[in-house]
Amino acid sequence: MPIITYTQDDGTVRRVDAAAGLTVMEVALQQGVSGIAADCGGALSCATCHVYVAPDWFDRLVPASEDELAMLEFTFDPQPNSRLSCQIEIVPALDGLEVAVPARQF
Repeated sequence: MPIITYTQDDGTVRRVDAAAGLTVMEVALQQGVSGIAADCGGALSCATCHVYVAPDWFDRLVPASEDELAMLEFTFDPQPNSRLSCQIEIVPALDGLEVAVPARQF
């Protein structure tokens, strides 16, 4: 089972087991990772599951769709490595993925 590392704005680090087929957002919600609001439940309509992907991992992800890129414009403090965690599907190759949760979602 892949392990995903979430680093929160206060420096708290959570390493959690993530079942393949779920999204980084779904795993965060299941595991009680704070800071990911996920108001739309993963429907790509709210941008409240914004994360910063560690640079070593960013290029290994499936590229963001045009819809995701448009939604990222509504996030607080977007960065070049910003992604919506609802759009990152867990696959075995993402074992060790590291993401940081922003200080706020909106």
